Amino acid sequence: MIPTFFRIETLDSTNSTNLVAKEAAESGEHEGLVVHALSQTAGKGRLGRTWESPEGNLYVSVLLRPRCALQQAVYYSFVAAMAVYDTVLAPKPDACIQLKWPNDVLVDGKKISGVLLETSPTQGGLLDWLVIGVGINVAHHPENALYPTTSLAALGVSPTVEETLQQFLLSLDHWRKTLLYDGFSPIRKAWLADAKMGEAVVKTPSGDITGDFAGIDESGGLILRLANGQETVIQAGDVFFPQGNG
Repeated sequence: MIPTFFRIETLDSTNSTNLVAKEAAESGEHEGLVVHALSQTAGKGRLGRTWESPEGNLYVSVLLRPRCALQQAVYYSFVAAMAVYDTVLAPKPDACIQLKWPNDVLVDGKKISGVLLETSPTQGGLLDWLVIGVGINVAHHPENALYPTTSLAALGVSPTVEETLQQFLLSLDHWRKTLLYDGFSPIRKAWLADAKMGEAVVKTPSGDITGDFAGIDESGGLILRLANGQETVIQAGDVFFPQGNG
């Protein structure tokens, strides 16, 4: 059953569910709106990348109005990642799932989803709205992507898109309420329990940094242990693990 917090608007096709959700937010739509499209013509991923969006996968954007400071918006990236984790695990309980900072979900080292968080400008120091865009590869996955990819179908399970959407919203509601009532700490703990660790190269706007991925701090920043033993915290970047996929 879909949690009553959510109201689903399903479109046959749209340019981007995030764009539709953002336009609704600017028009005063209440939080809980879920924009679901069967396909997208201009799907967006992190860092301006395109997101292939053929029919058969899940494309959804959720409008929230958390009234939080901008620096706290990153928590919702981990909320979304945990919801995707649960969604993948539900039909495939024996799946080898790892979480890669900040919000990638990997199965057998391959990317199965994407998360794009977009926010309004702050008003009085607080966000007016926040949109969580999520794509989950259900029936298809791109063959020539930047990272190795997979899908639920490739894992040998075949939930419908509607079943996948329902599971995602159930899990998203759980983790959203966890953040609301208990703060980021339990989400951080759950995320770290299945985080992909080890030697990593982090591509940042100021250049590449190499070190050992040592976890995330209470703000959601990546803790990287450098060769000299010092630790640095990175707030934005792309993580690569040289010794394996992802």
